[in-house]
Amino acid sequence: MCLTSHNSAMAKNVFFFGLIIAASGLISPPIALALGLVYGFSFAHPYHADSRKLSKFLLQISVVGLGFGMNLQQVLQAGRSGFLYTAISISVAMMIGLTLGRVIGVRRIAAFLISTGTAICGGSAIAAVGPIANATDEEMAVSLGTVFVLNSVALLAFPAIGTALHLTQSQFGLWAALAIHDTSSVVGAAAKFGAASLAVGTTVKLARALWIVPLSLVTAIITKSKARIHWPWFIGFFCLAAVANTYVPQLKSLYPALAHLGVTGLTVTLFLIGTGLSKATLREVGIRPLLQGVLLWAIVGLVSLQMIRMGWIHL
Repeated sequence: MCLTSHNSAMAKNVFFFGLIIAASGLISPPIALALGLVYGFSFAHPYHADSRKLSKFLLQISVVGLGFGMNLQQVLQAGRSGFLYTAISISVAMMIGLTLGRVIGVRRIAAFLISTGTAICGGSAIAAVGPIANATDEEMAVSLGTVFVLNSVALLAFPAIGTALHLTQSQFGLWAALAIHDTSSVVGAAAKFGAASLAVGTTVKLARALWIVPLSLVTAIITKSKARIHWPWFIGFFCLAAVANTYVPQLKSLYPALAHLGVTGLTVTLFLIGTGLSKATLREVGIRPLLQGVLLWAIVGLVSLQMIRMGWIHL
């Protein structure tokens, strides 16, 4: 009992120490994620449920903060230019994902959720569509776990791949927005690659996240569900922040500080996300859903990368 109590106390102390380091501004978002992953595989998380809730809310607030560093014209241009690519890629990704799910033998709703998370915006899309599709807790956990694992890999791997292939800032930002699941990982990877990449990646990804709404409506109609649709409110506030940064110069002294808070919040978010990944999470996901997620992600990532490099997709 004493040993268990000691381990629990150590887990709590290390967790709070990592949280303070992530919030200090001394480390980058990818490093924060890496530290979180080390923690997740080393300790039994003492605040697992609270940490997951906090990371979701903190991500949304951080995205709003990042809006104070964006110019509205850039936001509108990126969203408008990426609209057609987004519509096509979401439709194709959903069809391929559902087909892979049937071939591999993944449960229908779990396959749908994994496809949705890959096609739109990871955990946010799954959390919005899951209740409407009448997903069980197990199906939600498996789908979120699959996307969660791949997000962590993408955040660490994409900047290295982009550098090796000599992608431009715009190319990398667009690729990250199209091929990485969660907004947090897109922002983290793009921020590591460069400021211009961050602007492109964030705006295109947020425009992509808007597709949660029509997909939720279609899912509700098909399943005749009466579950409440979760609207992505933070996207609207992100746009308002960009409007303020562009057209309210009287407060321009505040905007850099608010944008910096957004980056700090993102860093803490990625640390929290990393702490939630453990050996138990990997076991919970299972082989088949993870295989579906990996294959779909590989197809989306490779095809979009090739099309961007060939100039077929651009801003």
